[in-house]
Amino acid sequence: MPTTDYKDYYSVLSLTKNSSADEIKKAYRRLARKYHPDMNPGNKAAETRFKEVNEAYEVLSDPEKRQKYDRFGQYWHQAGNSGWSGTTNSANNPDVGGFDFSQFASFDEFINSLLGRAPGSPGGAGRSYSYRTNQSKSPGYGGFEDFTSSSSSHSGSNLETKVTLTLSEAFHGTQRRISGGEVSIPPGVKPGSKIRIRGQGQVDPYTQQRGDLYLIVDIQPHSFFKLDGDNLTCEIPVTPDELVLGASIQVPTPDGMVKMNIPPGLRSGQSLRLKGKGWPKPKGGGRGDQFVKLLVVPPDELSAIEREYYQKIAANRTFNPRSSLSSISL
Repeated sequence: MPTTDYKDYYSVLSLTKNSSADEIKKAYRRLARKYHPDMNPGNKAAETRFKEVNEAYEVLSDPEKRQKYDRFGQYWHQAGNSGWSGTTNSANNPDVGGFDFSQFASFDEFINSLLGRAPGSPGGAGRSYSYRTNQSKSPGYGGFEDFTSSSSSHSGSNLETKVTLTLSEAFHGTQRRISGGEVSIPPGVKPGSKIRIRGQGQVDPYTQQRGDLYLIVDIQPHSFFKLDGDNLTCEIPVTPDELVLGASIQVPTPDGMVKMNIPPGLRSGQSLRLKGKGWPKPKGGGRGDQFVKLLVVPPDELSAIEREYYQKIAANRTFNPRSSLSSISL
């Protein structure tokens, strides 16, 4: 095992081998607070030191693990530099106790064995730490739990929870009651928007500061309007003659019914824009637009006079919408 892998956990905590358990705990609390990710956002060097401090404390705070570390760790440089094969004889080296270093490829592997971790288990140099405390390890304070992945809805001392709104509530804004009281949700929030509520998260045991609560917005589908970015879209049924001849129709908007003019000659599926009738823009103010898609809907039943007129149109029609299809072949 390379000696360069050796980690002096006492030096990591700025302590000596004679340090008491209380001194170890105090040093850990001071350094954990100093290098805590919440105190050093985006600082990779601080994150690495934070992990080293937690790993050192995990070993030195446990009397049995510390005894093993003291017993074998002190011979690490001698084992690597003096040509030892790694296997020692307890009769010649009673302090070593016949420990075989050659079975380990690195110091992390040695520490995994010392801590009782299975090979490949979480806890090596790449481990990550949650901010949950384990009260059974250190009553009244707690150590860090290590984990590699989590589906938990909290990150650090912050909390996240989903809030479901109707499209009307999201458009106009609304109130929601939470444990700390009522929260105002501003107009114009969108699916996935995060609403930050300061001081409603968990208390960080190391900084003693309360995190924030984030409401993640989800919006229920609406029967008529659909949200598309800053715009609203909808579909309006029209008759064939309204598209051919043009018409003036009433269209629902968030502000009520408005008149919209259909120019003659449009096709089914084309959209018209109602400017400023779309979604509120929280930043900068104003609103998006509403796009109205026109869809031709034939009548379910025809009156006698309607049928007569349609027959006259068919008999006198000069336009063939399929004339260009005659040249298509496979």
